[in-house]
Amino acid sequence: MTRQYFGTDGIRGTVGKAPITPDFVLRLAHAVGRVLKRSEARPTVLIGKDTRISGYMLESALESGFNSAGVNVVLLGPLPTPGVAYLTRAQRASLGVVISASHNAYPDNGIKFFSAQGTKLSDEWEEAVEAALEEPPLWVDSAALGRARRLDDAAGRYIEFCKSTFPNDLSLRGLKLVVDAAHGAAYQVAPNVFHELGADVTSIGVQPDGLNINQGVGATHPEALIEAVKAQGADYGIALDGDADRLQLVDASGRLFNGDELLYLMAADRIARGEKPVGVVGTLMTNKAVEMAFRRAGVEFVRAKVGDRYVLEELDRRGWLLGGEGSGHLLALDRHTTGDGLVSALQVLQAVVRSGKGVADLLGGVLLFPQTLINVRLAEGQDWKGNPALAQATARAEAELGDAGRVLIRASGTEPLLRVMVEARDAAQAEACARRIAATVESAAAPAAS
Repeated sequence: MTRQYFGTDGIRGTVGKAPITPDFVLRLAHAVGRVLKRSEARPTVLIGKDTRISGYMLESALESGFNSAGVNVVLLGPLPTPGVAYLTRAQRASLGVVISASHNAYPDNGIKFFSAQGTKLSDEWEEAVEAALEEPPLWVDSAALGRARRLDDAAGRYIEFCKSTFPNDLSLRGLKLVVDAAHGAAYQVAPNVFHELGADVTSIGVQPDGLNINQGVGATHPEALIEAVKAQGADYGIALDGDADRLQLVDASGRLFNGDELLYLMAADRIARGEKPVGVVGTLMTNKAVEMAFRRAGVEFVRAKVGDRYVLEELDRRGWLLGGEGSGHLLALDRHTTGDGLVSALQVLQAVVRSGKGVADLLGGVLLFPQTLINVRLAEGQDWKGNPALAQATARAEAELGDAGRVLIRASGTEPLLRVMVEARDAAQAEACARRIAATVESAAAPAAS
Protein backbone atom coordinates (compact mmCIF):
# COMPACT_ATOMS: atom_id res chain seq x y z
CA MET A 1 0.00 0.00 0.00
CA THR A 2 1.29 3.46 -0.90
CA ARG A 3 1.03 5.80 2.08
CA GLN A 4 -0.76 9.05 1.30
CA TYR A 5 0.01 11.03 4.46
CA PHE A 6 2.94 9.49 6.34
CA GLY A 7 6.47 10.40 5.28
CA THR A 8 9.79 9.26 6.71
CA ASP A 9 9.06 10.94 10.05
CA GLY A 10 5.32 11.09 10.62
CA ILE A 11 3.04 13.57 8.87
CA ARG A 12 4.47 17.01 8.19
CA GLY A 13 3.60 20.12 6.18
CA THR A 14 2.69 23.78 6.21
CA VAL A 15 0.10 24.73 8.82
CA GLY A 16 -3.24 25.62 7.27
CA LYS A 17 -2.60 23.51 4.17
CA ALA A 18 -3.61 19.87 3.89
CA PRO A 19 -2.86 17.76 5.79
CA ILE A 20 -1.79 20.05 8.65
CA THR A 21 -5.24 21.47 9.33
CA PRO A 22 -7.28 21.11 12.52
CA ASP A 23 -10.06 19.15 10.82
CA PHE A 24 -7.65 16.58 9.38
CA VAL A 25 -5.69 16.27 12.64
CA LEU A 26 -8.95 15.61 14.52
CA ARG A 27 -9.81 12.90 11.98
CA LEU A 28 -6.27 11.50 12.25
CA ALA A 29 -6.49 11.19 16.04
CA HIS A 30 -9.91 9.56 15.76
CA ALA A 31 -8.54 7.04 13.23
CA VAL A 32 -5.48 6.31 15.41
CA GLY A 33 -7.79 5.85 18.39
CA ARG A 34 -9.85 3.30 16.50
CA VAL A 35 -6.72 1.39 15.53
CA LEU A 36 -5.56 1.37 19.16
CA LYS A 37 -8.92 0.09 20.37
CA ARG A 38 -8.60 -3.02 18.23
CA SER A 39 -6.16 -4.34 20.83
CA GLU A 40 -7.02 -2.35 23.98
CA ALA A 41 -10.40 -1.43 25.46
CA ARG A 42 -9.36 1.88 27.03
CA PRO A 43 -6.13 3.24 25.54
CA THR A 44 -4.20 6.20 26.95
CA VAL A 45 -2.02 8.43 24.79
CA LEU A 46 0.53 11.07 25.78
CA ILE A 47 0.77 14.27 23.74
CA GLY A 48 3.86 16.50 23.77
CA LYS A 49 4.81 19.39 21.51
CA ASP A 50 7.51 21.86 20.61
CA THR A 51 7.13 25.64 20.88
CA ARG A 52 5.42 26.52 17.56
CA ILE A 53 2.36 28.71 17.95
CA SER A 54 0.35 26.20 15.91
CA GLY A 55 0.95 23.60 18.60
CA TYR A 56 -1.95 24.92 20.66
CA MET A 57 -4.41 24.44 17.79
CA LEU A 58 -3.14 20.99 16.83
CA GLU A 59 -3.00 19.83 20.44
CA SER A 60 -6.69 20.69 20.87
CA ALA A 61 -7.59 18.89 17.66
CA LEU A 62 -5.69 15.76 18.70
CA GLU A 63 -7.29 15.80 22.15
CA SER A 64 -10.79 16.03 20.65
CA GLY A 65 -10.13 13.32 18.08
CA PHE A 66 -8.79 10.87 20.63
CA ASN A 67 -11.53 11.59 23.17
CA SER A 68 -14.19 11.10 20.47
CA ALA A 69 -12.87 7.57 19.90
CA GLY A 70 -12.92 6.75 23.62
CA VAL A 71 -9.18 7.29 24.19
CA ASN A 72 -7.79 9.03 27.28
CA VAL A 73 -5.22 11.80 26.80
CA VAL A 74 -2.35 13.02 28.98
CA LEU A 75 -0.99 16.44 27.96
CA LEU A 76 2.75 16.95 28.54
CA GLY A 77 3.17 20.48 27.20
CA PRO A 78 6.45 21.51 25.52
CA LEU A 79 8.84 18.56 25.73
CA PRO A 80 11.56 17.12 23.47
CA THR A 81 10.48 14.33 21.15
CA PRO A 82 12.69 11.77 22.95
CA GLY A 83 11.16 12.93 26.24
CA VAL A 84 7.74 11.93 24.94
CA ALA A 85 9.16 8.56 23.88
CA TYR A 86 10.63 8.02 27.36
CA LEU A 87 7.46 9.00 29.23
CA THR A 88 5.27 6.87 26.98
CA ARG A 89 7.25 3.85 28.11
CA ALA A 90 7.62 4.98 31.74
CA GLN A 91 3.92 5.79 32.10
CA ARG A 92 2.86 2.51 30.45
CA ALA A 93 0.84 4.50 27.93
CA SER A 94 -0.57 2.99 24.75
CA LEU A 95 0.97 5.58 22.42
CA GLY A 96 3.07 8.74 22.42
CA VAL A 97 2.25 11.65 20.10
CA VAL A 98 4.56 14.56 19.28
CA ILE A 99 3.45 17.80 17.62
CA SER A 100 6.58 19.06 15.89
CA ALA A 101 8.20 19.74 12.53
CA SER A 102 11.65 19.17 14.03
CA HIS A 103 14.23 21.42 12.33
CA ASN A 104 11.73 23.20 10.03
CA ALA A 105 10.74 26.84 10.52
CA TYR A 106 7.60 27.79 12.46
CA PRO A 107 5.09 27.86 9.52
CA ASP A 108 5.43 24.07 9.33
CA ASN A 109 4.28 21.52 11.85
CA GLY A 110 3.74 17.79 12.02
CA ILE A 111 2.51 14.80 13.98
CA LYS A 112 4.61 11.76 14.82
CA PHE A 113 3.96 8.74 16.97
CA PHE A 114 5.78 6.40 19.37
CA SER A 115 4.76 2.91 20.40
CA ALA A 116 4.12 1.85 23.99
CA GLN A 117 7.80 0.79 24.07
CA GLY A 118 8.95 4.29 23.07
CA THR A 119 9.97 3.28 19.56
CA LYS A 120 9.00 4.46 16.08
CA LEU A 121 6.03 2.60 14.66
CA SER A 122 6.10 0.29 11.65
CA ASP A 123 5.01 0.98 8.10
CA GLU A 124 2.22 -1.55 8.65
CA TRP A 125 0.84 0.45 11.59
CA GLU A 126 0.89 3.65 9.54
CA GLU A 127 -0.89 1.86 6.71
CA ALA A 128 -3.58 0.68 9.16
CA VAL A 129 -4.11 4.29 10.27
CA GLU A 130 -4.38 5.50 6.69
CA ALA A 131 -6.95 2.78 5.98
CA ALA A 132 -8.93 3.87 9.07
CA LEU A 133 -8.89 7.44 7.77
CA GLU A 134 -10.87 6.30 4.74
CA GLU A 135 -13.62 4.86 6.94
CA PRO A 136 -16.51 6.97 8.27
CA PRO A 137 -16.02 8.12 11.89
CA LEU A 138 -17.51 6.04 14.65
CA TRP A 139 -18.18 8.38 17.56
CA VAL A 140 -18.50 6.68 20.94
CA ASP A 141 -21.44 7.60 23.15
CA SER A 142 -21.05 10.14 25.94
CA ALA A 143 -20.41 7.60 28.69
CA ALA A 144 -17.51 6.10 26.72
CA LEU A 145 -15.76 9.36 25.76
CA GLY A 146 -12.12 9.72 26.69
CA ARG A 147 -10.86 12.09 29.37
CA ALA A 148 -7.89 14.50 29.36
CA ARG A 149 -5.48 15.55 32.08
CA ARG A 150 -2.11 17.28 32.29
CA LEU A 151 1.13 15.78 33.63
CA ASP A 152 2.62 18.78 35.41
CA ASP A 153 6.10 17.36 36.16
CA ALA A 154 6.85 15.91 32.71
CA ALA A 155 9.96 18.06 32.21
CA GLY A 156 11.39 17.14 35.61
CA ARG A 157 10.91 13.43 35.02
CA TYR A 158 12.68 13.66 31.67
CA ILE A 159 15.58 15.63 33.15
CA GLU A 160 16.13 12.86 35.69
CA PHE A 161 16.04 10.26 32.92
CA CYS A 162 18.69 12.10 30.90
CA LYS A 163 20.95 12.37 33.95
CA SER A 164 20.54 8.63 34.61
CA THR A 165 22.26 7.87 31.28
CA PHE A 166 25.47 9.55 32.50
CA PRO A 167 27.80 7.42 34.69
CA ASN A 168 27.33 7.95 38.42
CA ASP A 169 31.09 8.06 39.02
CA LEU A 170 31.64 10.93 36.58
CA SER A 171 30.81 14.64 36.71
CA LEU A 172 30.81 17.59 34.34
CA ARG A 173 32.42 19.83 36.94
CA GLY A 174 35.15 21.95 35.41
CA LEU A 175 33.52 22.05 31.97
CA LYS A 176 32.11 25.30 30.63
CA LEU A 177 29.31 24.68 28.15
CA VAL A 178 27.07 26.75 25.89
CA VAL A 179 23.73 25.04 25.27
CA ASP A 180 21.61 26.10 22.27
CA ALA A 181 18.00 24.84 22.48
CA ALA A 182 16.91 26.41 19.15
CA HIS A 183 14.03 28.23 20.92
CA GLY A 184 12.48 24.78 20.80
CA ALA A 185 11.11 21.99 22.93
CA ALA A 186 14.22 21.65 25.12
CA TYR A 187 14.41 25.30 26.18
CA GLN A 188 13.50 24.47 29.79
CA VAL A 189 15.08 21.04 29.95
CA ALA A 190 18.49 21.18 28.27
CA PRO A 191 20.29 23.77 30.44
CA ASN A 192 19.16 22.01 33.61
CA VAL A 193 20.44 18.59 32.53
CA PHE A 194 24.03 19.83 32.13
CA HIS A 195 23.90 22.20 35.09
CA GLU A 196 22.68 19.47 37.46
CA LEU A 197 25.57 17.25 36.36
CA GLY A 198 28.02 19.95 37.41
CA ALA A 199 28.76 21.98 34.26
CA ASP A 200 29.00 25.76 34.11
CA VAL A 201 26.21 26.45 31.60
CA THR A 202 25.41 29.44 29.41
CA SER A 203 22.20 29.14 27.38
CA ILE A 204 21.12 30.54 24.03
CA GLY A 205 17.98 29.75 22.02
CA VAL A 206 15.88 29.51 25.19
CA GLN A 207 13.37 32.31 24.60
CA PRO A 208 10.65 30.84 22.38
CA ASP A 209 7.85 33.13 21.23
CA GLY A 210 5.98 30.68 19.03
CA LEU A 211 7.50 32.10 15.86
CA ASN A 212 11.29 31.86 16.34
CA ILE A 213 11.91 28.11 16.60
CA ASN A 214 15.12 27.18 14.69
CA GLN A 215 15.46 30.81 13.55
CA GLY A 216 19.19 31.50 13.30
CA VAL A 217 19.95 29.09 16.15
CA GLY A 218 20.08 25.38 16.88
CA ALA A 219 21.59 22.38 15.13
CA THR A 220 20.66 23.65 11.67
CA HIS A 221 22.23 27.08 12.30
CA PRO A 222 25.38 26.38 14.35
CA GLU A 223 26.96 29.76 13.56
CA ALA A 224 25.28 31.32 16.61
CA LEU A 225 26.66 28.59 18.85
CA ILE A 226 30.17 28.88 17.42
CA GLU A 227 30.13 32.61 18.12
CA ALA A 228 28.79 32.13 21.65
CA VAL A 229 31.38 29.44 22.49
CA LYS A 230 34.20 31.76 21.46
CA ALA A 231 32.69 34.76 23.25
CA GLN A 232 32.18 32.80 26.47
CA GLY A 233 35.53 31.02 26.33
CA ALA A 234 33.59 27.77 26.70
CA ASP A 235 35.00 24.28 26.32
CA TYR A 236 32.12 23.02 24.19
CA GLY A 237 28.85 24.09 22.64
CA ILE A 238 25.85 21.80 22.30
CA ALA A 239 23.26 22.55 19.62
CA LEU A 240 19.87 20.84 19.50
CA ASP A 241 17.13 21.21 16.91
CA GLY A 242 13.52 22.27 17.50
CA ASP A 243 12.43 18.96 19.00
CA ALA A 244 15.86 18.08 20.47
CA ASP A 245 16.33 14.70 18.84
CA ARG A 246 19.49 15.70 16.97
CA LEU A 247 22.87 17.04 18.10
CA GLN A 248 25.71 19.13 16.72
CA LEU A 249 28.77 19.88 18.86
CA VAL A 250 31.35 22.69 18.78
CA ASP A 251 34.69 22.80 20.58
CA ALA A 252 36.57 25.80 22.00
CA SER A 253 38.29 26.49 18.67
CA GLY A 254 34.94 26.77 16.91
CA ARG A 255 35.28 23.45 15.10
CA LEU A 256 31.90 21.87 14.36
CA PHE A 257 31.51 18.10 14.70
CA ASN A 258 28.64 16.44 12.88
CA GLY A 259 26.72 13.27 13.62
CA ASP A 260 29.03 11.01 11.62
CA GLU A 261 32.02 12.03 13.73
CA LEU A 262 30.11 11.84 17.01
CA LEU A 263 28.81 8.37 16.15
CA TYR A 264 32.37 7.17 15.64
CA LEU A 265 33.44 8.80 18.92
CA MET A 266 30.65 7.03 20.82
CA ALA A 267 31.77 3.70 19.38
CA ALA A 268 35.46 4.43 20.06
CA ASP A 269 34.63 5.22 23.69
CA ARG A 270 32.99 1.83 24.07
CA ILE A 271 36.02 0.18 22.47
CA ALA A 272 38.28 1.99 24.96
CA ARG A 273 36.14 0.64 27.81
CA GLY A 274 36.38 -2.93 26.52
CA GLU A 275 32.82 -2.89 25.15
CA LYS A 276 33.63 -3.14 21.45
CA PRO A 277 30.45 -2.97 19.34
CA VAL A 278 29.82 -5.84 16.96
CA GLY A 279 28.60 -3.36 14.38
CA VAL A 280 27.31 0.15 13.77
CA VAL A 281 24.57 1.36 11.42
CA GLY A 282 24.89 4.56 9.41
CA THR A 283 22.93 5.74 6.39
CA LEU A 284 23.48 6.21 2.69
CA MET A 285 24.73 9.72 3.57
CA THR A 286 27.33 8.66 6.17
CA ASN A 287 30.78 9.96 5.29
CA LYS A 288 33.02 7.37 3.67
CA ALA A 289 35.90 8.28 5.99
CA VAL A 290 33.83 7.12 8.97
CA GLU A 291 33.07 3.83 7.29
CA MET A 292 36.80 3.35 6.69
CA ALA A 293 37.58 4.22 10.33
CA PHE A 294 35.14 1.59 11.58
CA ARG A 295 36.71 -0.95 9.26
CA ARG A 296 40.17 -0.17 10.68
CA ALA A 297 38.78 -0.62 14.19
CA GLY A 298 37.40 -4.03 13.28
CA VAL A 299 33.77 -2.91 13.65
CA GLU A 300 31.27 -3.91 10.98
CA PHE A 301 29.49 -0.96 9.36
CA VAL A 302 26.31 -1.09 7.31
CA ARG A 303 24.20 1.61 5.67
CA ALA A 304 20.45 2.01 6.02
CA LYS A 305 18.11 4.31 4.11
CA VAL A 306 18.18 7.94 5.23
CA GLY A 307 15.96 8.52 8.25
CA ASP A 308 16.49 7.53 11.87
CA ARG A 309 13.54 5.12 11.71
CA TYR A 310 15.41 3.07 9.09
CA VAL A 311 18.59 3.13 11.16
CA LEU A 312 16.56 1.85 14.10
CA GLU A 313 14.96 -0.90 12.02
CA GLU A 314 18.40 -2.09 10.89
CA LEU A 315 19.73 -2.03 14.46
CA ASP A 316 16.76 -4.05 15.67
CA ARG A 317 17.17 -6.54 12.84
CA ARG A 318 20.83 -7.11 13.67
CA GLY A 319 20.61 -6.77 17.46
CA TRP A 320 23.13 -3.90 17.48
CA LEU A 321 23.11 -0.81 19.71
CA LEU A 322 24.78 2.13 17.92
CA GLY A 323 23.70 4.00 14.82
CA GLY A 324 23.06 7.45 13.46
CA GLU A 325 23.08 10.11 10.78
CA GLY A 326 25.36 13.01 9.94
CA SER A 327 22.48 15.37 10.74
CA GLY A 328 22.94 14.45 14.40
CA HIS A 329 20.24 11.81 14.90
CA LEU A 330 22.21 9.36 17.04
CA LEU A 331 20.98 6.11 18.55
CA ALA A 332 22.44 4.39 21.59
CA LEU A 333 19.87 1.70 22.30
CA ASP A 334 21.48 0.76 25.60
CA ARG A 335 20.58 4.28 26.78
CA HIS A 336 17.30 5.14 25.02
CA THR A 337 14.82 3.67 22.56
CA THR A 338 15.10 6.57 20.10
CA GLY A 339 17.47 9.34 18.99
CA ASP A 340 18.01 11.90 21.74
CA GLY A 341 20.21 15.00 21.37
CA LEU A 342 20.71 15.39 25.13
CA VAL A 343 21.55 11.75 25.77
CA SER A 344 23.92 11.75 22.79
CA ALA A 345 25.68 14.85 24.11
CA LEU A 346 26.14 13.15 27.47
CA GLN A 347 27.63 10.10 25.72
CA VAL A 348 30.18 12.34 24.02
CA LEU A 349 30.97 14.29 27.17
CA GLN A 350 31.50 11.14 29.21
CA ALA A 351 34.16 10.09 26.69
CA VAL A 352 35.82 13.49 27.11
CA VAL A 353 35.71 13.35 30.91
CA ARG A 354 36.84 9.75 31.17
CA SER A 355 39.72 10.08 28.71
CA GLY A 356 40.88 13.57 29.64
CA LYS A 357 41.13 14.30 25.90
CA GLY A 358 39.29 16.76 23.70
CA VAL A 359 36.84 15.69 21.03
CA ALA A 360 39.28 16.68 18.25
CA ASP A 361 41.98 14.48 19.80
CA LEU A 362 39.57 11.56 20.18
CA LEU A 363 38.77 11.91 16.46
CA GLY A 364 42.37 12.34 15.36
CA GLY A 365 42.25 9.34 13.03
CA VAL A 366 39.08 10.40 11.21
CA LEU A 367 39.41 12.97 8.41
CA LEU A 368 36.06 13.44 6.70
CA PHE A 369 35.81 13.36 2.91
CA PRO A 370 34.43 16.64 1.53
CA GLN A 371 30.76 16.33 0.60
CA THR A 372 28.70 18.61 -1.59
CA LEU A 373 24.94 18.40 -1.08
CA ILE A 374 22.63 20.31 -3.44
CA ASN A 375 18.87 20.35 -2.95
CA VAL A 376 16.99 20.73 -6.22
CA ARG A 377 13.29 21.60 -6.11
CA LEU A 378 11.22 19.16 -8.12
CA ALA A 379 8.34 20.27 -10.32
CA GLU A 380 5.00 18.65 -9.57
CA GLY A 381 4.95 15.17 -11.10
CA GLN A 382 8.55 15.40 -12.28
CA ASP A 383 9.96 11.93 -13.08
CA TRP A 384 13.57 12.26 -12.00
CA LYS A 385 14.16 8.51 -11.98
CA GLY A 386 13.36 8.27 -15.67
CA ASN A 387 15.49 11.26 -16.69
CA PRO A 388 18.15 9.98 -19.17
CA ALA A 389 20.24 13.16 -18.84
CA LEU A 390 20.41 12.64 -15.08
CA ALA A 391 21.41 9.01 -15.56
CA GLN A 392 24.18 10.01 -17.96
CA ALA A 393 25.49 12.80 -15.67
CA THR A 394 25.51 10.41 -12.72
CA ALA A 395 27.37 7.70 -14.63
CA ARG A 396 29.93 10.26 -15.82
CA ALA A 397 30.55 11.47 -12.27
CA GLU A 398 30.89 7.93 -10.90
CA ALA A 399 33.41 7.06 -13.58
CA GLU A 400 35.38 10.22 -12.83
CA LEU A 401 35.44 9.57 -9.07
CA GLY A 402 36.25 5.86 -9.21
CA ASP A 403 37.05 4.44 -5.77
CA ALA A 404 37.90 7.89 -4.41
CA GLY A 405 34.29 9.02 -4.03
CA ARG A 406 30.63 8.27 -4.55
CA VAL A 407 27.37 9.76 -5.77
CA LEU A 408 24.03 9.55 -3.96
CA ILE A 409 20.75 10.88 -5.37
CA ARG A 410 17.54 10.57 -3.40
CA ALA A 411 14.20 12.27 -2.99
CA SER A 412 13.42 14.01 0.31
CA GLY A 413 10.84 12.26 2.43
CA THR A 414 9.41 15.53 3.76
CA GLU A 415 9.75 18.13 0.96
CA PRO A 416 9.47 18.21 -2.88
CA LEU A 417 13.24 18.14 -3.22
CA LEU A 418 15.82 15.94 -4.89
CA ARG A 419 18.99 15.70 -2.82
CA VAL A 420 22.17 15.37 -4.89
CA MET A 421 25.23 14.40 -2.85
CA VAL A 422 28.75 13.86 -4.16
CA GLU A 423 31.62 12.82 -1.92
CA ALA A 424 35.29 12.86 -2.93
CA ARG A 425 38.74 13.27 -1.44
CA ASP A 426 38.99 16.54 -3.39
CA ALA A 427 36.37 19.17 -2.42
CA ALA A 428 36.49 20.98 -5.77
CA GLN A 429 35.88 17.75 -7.65
CA ALA A 430 32.91 16.88 -5.42
CA GLU A 431 31.34 20.29 -5.97
CA ALA A 432 31.87 20.25 -9.73
CA CYS A 433 30.29 16.82 -10.11
CA ALA A 434 27.34 17.71 -7.88
CA ARG A 435 26.62 20.91 -9.80
CA ARG A 436 26.68 19.12 -13.14
CA ILE A 437 24.22 16.51 -11.88
CA ALA A 438 21.93 19.09 -10.23
CA ALA A 439 21.86 21.16 -13.42
CA THR A 440 20.32 18.28 -15.37
CA VAL A 441 17.45 18.06 -12.85
CA GLU A 442 16.92 21.82 -12.88
CA SER A 443 16.80 21.85 -16.68
CA ALA A 444 14.13 19.16 -16.70
CA ALA A 445 12.04 21.06 -14.13
CA ALA A 446 12.25 24.39 -15.96
CA PRO A 447 9.13 25.37 -17.99
CA ALA A 448 9.59 25.19 -21.74
CA ALA A 449 10.18 28.50 -23.52
CA SER A 450 7.15 29.77 -25.42
